[in-house]
Amino acid sequence: MPDDARVRHRTGTGLGLLLALVLGAVLLTALPKDDDTSGACAPRTVRAWSADQRLTSEFARYGDDPSRTDDWTGGDGTHSVRLPDGRVLWLFSDTYLGQVHAPPNPVGESYAWRDTTAPMVRNSAVVMRDGRLESTLPAPLFPDPAPGQWRWPVAARVEPRSPGSSEQVLRVLLWVRTNGQPPWIYGVPTATEVATLSLPDLRVESTVKVFDQQLVADPSRRVLFGTTLVEEDGWTYVFGGDDGRAVSRPASRAHVARVPEGGLADPGAWEYWDGDEWAVGVRPRAVLGDERRTGVGSAFSVVRDGRTYVLFTMAAGGAGLTTVTSYWSCSPTGPWHGPAKDFSPSLPDGQVAAYNPQTHPELSEDGRLVLSYDVNWLDTTGAAAQLSRNVSLYRPRFVTLRLAAGG
Repeated sequence: MPDDARVRHRTGTGLGLLLALVLGAVLLTALPKDDDTSGACAPRTVRAWSADQRLTSEFARYGDDPSRTDDWTGGDGTHSVRLPDGRVLWLFSDTYLGQVHAPPNPVGESYAWRDTTAPMVRNSAVVMRDGRLESTLPAPLFPDPAPGQWRWPVAARVEPRSPGSSEQVLRVLLWVRTNGQPPWIYGVPTATEVATLSLPDLRVESTVKVFDQQLVADPSRRVLFGTTLVEEDGWTYVFGGDDGRAVSRPASRAHVARVPEGGLADPGAWEYWDGDEWAVGVRPRAVLGDERRTGVGSAFSVVRDGRTYVLFTMAAGGAGLTTVTSYWSCSPTGPWHGPAKDFSPSLPDGQVAAYNPQTHPELSEDGRLVLSYDVNWLDTTGAAAQLSRNVSLYRPRFVTLRLAAGG
């Protein structure tokens, strides 16, 4: 890379307008003196929220459909992206395929079920058209990069093939993980990759590594980017986090990078926030998280409400098994204010946990914000059997939020 491409760049985001969005009542930290709270900078809160039964039921309908044996029947890591032709592509991490059988299950419970020999793949993609799920792409969509490693897809966006190009492609961020020993039962963080898919046929053309973490000695300090993307003024802001919770820290830390439009698949185009400015080829510095009271889960989501950034994550500590909280900021680099008052979505009976709260702006309209969360069985030694005897457990749930001014 030419030397002039490595020069540091001052952030152009500055201080924007302040809004505080939370799930339930608002709890604000003190505003810094240099924050502008005038005009459109009024706090916001959630006027109402409710379970989105339509979306939740649509995934249940599709997953229970016995007409195919090679399609999606359950998964987690729920992300979505709207394609130029109007379809919505849903991306999942660990996914069960196979066939679902009507109740009762083999132990006499009134649950739809799948055989314990049903295949599980590391990633999948399901196509939705006009609000109805219609097909699963050949799975896994992204093959393992090496023995003992796998790819989990996270956020995605449609962008120009290169800066200024009129041709559009789909970029999908991928987390590469490697088999590990406890506490790394979900794999050791290894690298962030970007896959390029052609449109409209969704063929995987290439995959490039954009952020390698193998040389970071402490796996809990390795950062994977792509849990969420936010677009503003020709930039894509790419959020990520470390894996502090894997080693029993109450919370992990959030980081952010940015890429000019059309540059997600170019490692040299990525700039990282180092605590003072945007720079190429530096170690990013956390923008949120003291690893105790404040911070994020391993997967979180950020949206913009006007000029304000709002972050949804599972709460710190033990509450993070059931409870979503939020933070807000005028800039992707912070300062982030919160955590705000918590919200606990409904969960099925049993030893289950909620995780990975993700917003879906492409499905949000008329003042509604759609948010999904995943559900899994807590006891990892018996999870596979539980998820097979009740297939409804390992599927996304949805809520709809309505926002209003006030605080």
